[in-house]
Amino acid sequence: MTAMKKIIGKSIFKAAGWTYQVDPAILEQKQVIIGFEHTSNLDTILSLALFEILELKIHTLIKKELFKGPLKPILEKLGGIPVDRKANKDIVTQMVDLFKRNERFNLVIAPEATRAKNGEDRKPIRSGFWHIAKAANVPIILMYANARTKQGGILGKIYPTDLQKDLEQIKALYAEYDIDVKIN
Repeated sequence: MTAMKKIIGKSIFKAAGWTYQVDPAILEQKQVIIGFEHTSNLDTILSLALFEILELKIHTLIKKELFKGPLKPILEKLGGIPVDRKANKDIVTQMVDLFKRNERFNLVIAPEATRAKNGEDRKPIRSGFWHIAKAANVPIILMYANARTKQGGILGKIYPTDLQKDLEQIKALYAEYDIDVKIN
């Protein structure tokens, strides 16, 4: 089944006319994975295809309201973690607990949160991913999807130390791939 999933993942890239670049040595057993640019739903499909190619079981935060009816088992199978955005629960602590309880854990977060097609629609990235990675003592893996060049993949990783300096480093690393990350 794994070989078939890899073939399907590679076929998705080929059918979309995209290529990907990944150095598997960048990946670790536990990590927070972020990605830019988020301009269309195709980004999600390509990301899922890449995770299948890399044989990564991923998890992502999804608003709890979507975990109803027939959608619930699908979201759970895809690694969805229900989040009550109105509750005062500490999501960082919840994610740190999941990292501690699992030998392997890949948390995927889209810090832009919106599919902004132009720079004017974009807001500065949210830093929750950084706080989770710092508290869990795991690296931040940097994925990219450049719709202009139809290239995607993993461009590097950082170990969180200082929020503002790390955000500036993330911005600089993505800029090398012609991707503008908006920070405060």
